[in-house]
Amino acid sequence: MEKELYDATADELVQKRNYAKDLCFEYNAIKPSLTEQRDALIRKILGKAGKNLLIEQPFWCDYGYNIEVGDNFYANHGLVILDGAKVTFGNNVFIAPQCGFYTAGHPLDFPTRNSGLEYALPITVGDNVWIGGMVCVMPGVTIGGGSVIGGGSVVVRDIPENSVAVGNPCKVIRKII
Repeated sequence: MEKELYDATADELVQKRNYAKDLCFEYNAIKPSLTEQRDALIRKILGKAGKNLLIEQPFWCDYGYNIEVGDNFYANHGLVILDGAKVTFGNNVFIAPQCGFYTAGHPLDFPTRNSGLEYALPITVGDNVWIGGMVCVMPGVTIGGGSVIGGGSVVVRDIPENSVAVGNPCKVIRKII
């Protein structure tokens, strides 16, 4: 996968991140009982959202417009999505607390890294996926439909459909029939 570098400190990107973070701040401050207000604002933040969407507060993202979620999406408290590239969730995805989806990566050589350059690779999560607590999904990963990712896992490579995968690095331990 091509790692095209871009300047993350460019004024336009900083402004877009600040806009999204202001919206997230506003979302996180809404009383949980104000469900209609919460739903309207999260739909404003996200690029695309299906029916039956609930993201518990707090929630943070970089841009928002690069995030697409299908129908019946639930994320528990503390979801972070760094969406420098597209992050796509299928239908019936359930995410436990304190999970992160990170499309951004940085060059290994420090002069380039210190100049503000980074890259972003898309993340795709299929239908009917359950992601356990404190999971980190790294740039460029696809998690196949029907899979379960065990709590505390760090997903650094693709996970095939209908798999149970756990660990750091996350590895398939068995198939789901």
